[in-house]
Amino acid sequence: MDPSHIKKISVQVIILVISSTRTEKEDTAGKAIQTLFQDLSIPVIRTEIIPDNIEKIQNSLKRALTDANCVILTGGTGITHDDCTIEAVEPLLDKKMDGFGELFRMKSYTEIGTRTVLSRAVGGIMNGKAVFCIPGSKHAAELATRDIIIPEIYHILTHANR
Repeated sequence: MDPSHIKKISVQVIILVISSTRTEKEDTAGKAIQTLFQDLSIPVIRTEIIPDNIEKIQNSLKRALTDANCVILTGGTGITHDDCTIEAVEPLLDKKMDGFGELFRMKSYTEIGTRTVLSRAVGGIMNGKAVFCIPGSKHAAELATRDIIIPEIYHILTHANR
């Protein structure tokens, strides 16, 4: 595809770390995501730790989207009883980007094999802004951010705002 249609949009990022047990000191995934963006001079407005609670996740996401056009939620995407990030976010999406989760799982498969079936990574658009739900491990967060989100964020936001 001809990349000339992609606009150099100003990207502002907010990272929501979903965890009922991690503290700011213990958060490695959010810090890894922040470093990857900052290394490219893409501003990260803030990082917040949100407990595994659907209402709190939804409220935090809505608030984040008033300040940023790219929100990354890391954690709470697994299949344990308290993992609820996907249940909180999917109903709010205007459009779901199925390819994001598919590509993330494909890339993960080459590294962790069939354990990738436990990943429920999701990407989508809400109010013309990009939203990504990715696993909470540092390695998975780096993989999704470095290999998929950063290379495509301008393309995604260009199309989301047509």
